[in-house]
Amino acid sequence: MIDAKLYHRMKTKTIKAKPEMVGEKITVSGWVRTHRAQKTFSFVELNDGSEVSNLQIIIENKTPGYESLIEKLQTGAAISVTGTITESPGKGQSVEIQAERFEIIGEAPADYILQKKRHSFEFLRTIAHLRPRTNTFGAVARVRSQMAYATHKFFQEKDFSYVQTPIITASDCEGAGEMFSVTTLNKENMPKQKDGKIDYSKDFFEKEAFLTVSGQLNGEAYAQALTDIYTFGPTFRAENSNTSRHLAEFWMIEPEMAFADLNDNMNLAEDYLKYLVNHALTKCRQDIEFFNKFIDKELIERLTHVVETPCTRLSYTDAIEILNRSGKKFEFQVSWGTDLQSEHERFLCEEHFKGPVILYNYPKTIKPFYMRANDDEKTVAAMDLLVPGIGELIGGSQREERLDILLSNMDMHNLDKETYDWYVDLRKYGSTPHAGFGLGFERLVQYVTGMENIRDVSAFPRYPKHAKF
Repeated sequence: MIDAKLYHRMKTKTIKAKPEMVGEKITVSGWVRTHRAQKTFSFVELNDGSEVSNLQIIIENKTPGYESLIEKLQTGAAISVTGTITESPGKGQSVEIQAERFEIIGEAPADYILQKKRHSFEFLRTIAHLRPRTNTFGAVARVRSQMAYATHKFFQEKDFSYVQTPIITASDCEGAGEMFSVTTLNKENMPKQKDGKIDYSKDFFEKEAFLTVSGQLNGEAYAQALTDIYTFGPTFRAENSNTSRHLAEFWMIEPEMAFADLNDNMNLAEDYLKYLVNHALTKCRQDIEFFNKFIDKELIERLTHVVETPCTRLSYTDAIEILNRSGKKFEFQVSWGTDLQSEHERFLCEEHFKGPVILYNYPKTIKPFYMRANDDEKTVAAMDLLVPGIGELIGGSQREERLDILLSNMDMHNLDKETYDWYVDLRKYGSTPHAGFGLGFERLVQYVTGMENIRDVSAFPRYPKHAKF
């Protein structure tokens, strides 16, 4: 048997093959992108997923096993190569490997789907299990990985505690009712109450349960004990939306701060966004340059502008006035009290302010029950951070910490107080002003990579009528 530890010590990622290593012998493993056979040797372009660039391998016909193996060296095959790093005379690469021996780990037949040609993103969604082997989706995966790492790094450096909130819940945080049901009841023979409704007392949890739409309410409980926390986990929306900005399953980042107000929240949101974008520009530079070349030629300029430009802050009321005075014909006309659509958000940050914008103090009639009421009794201390190219990226608020007003809000939204009794307790026992926000992780990755469709930044996207893989 192969000693796994020994194997990993011996194997080098292709990204590590640098000019300063010329003359060193290394072993690399990966998948064949292209193979060009010459008279006395072969060129192999190898990629192990550690970077967007391929590593060129030169295999001479005197290499052991050449004749029997070379004809099996098809695009998509997994191989392992041992050889010496040499300077490369070819364009676009500084080094290559002169092979001394190679081994085919896994063959790929000639009908391998991902031959060297362009495939549409729509087609690649149908082969989501293979698309990470392409340049674009390999780059997306690496950027997504770095964004997740940077998220933890940002909050840990600020002494936030990472809290894992439940995926199964009995509470609808957003109050929209667009939740996936979780049940073990026999769907062919549901138990019924006398009034004909389903008897959930016979279910696993003895009550109706759902997949969570947000970890916020649970996060608030821990913020009221640890002061500053953040969650980072999967959330679900049973919303029949087929836009390029929505998924049924996505990951959410939700910080929550005790002893904090709306200004603290806006500051944290702006700091977080700039930190993540700057991390992408520095740590994922090769991938970002790839996206800038092939996906969005203004990407680097736009991301750099966001890092260097302070967010413009204005109230919802002022935003409505700007939109109405703009003279622009929108598909959805706005007036005070209506929710802003993507076209309005993008106009504000792309055309009017030409940079990131934070809107605050929204009408309370269009916001959830937990947002803190302002003194004008018409608005709540809510905030949205808008960026060019996407629109809303972050949404949050100061939470209502006053017991009597929270109870009144719950009545206004027709919420069952018994379901939220534990949440009400947080206002009874040592309540503090507190605030937080939510950011859809896929939308952040979409923004940083310039990808047009959010289905292309989720490994195996879930959306209406699609739950394959």
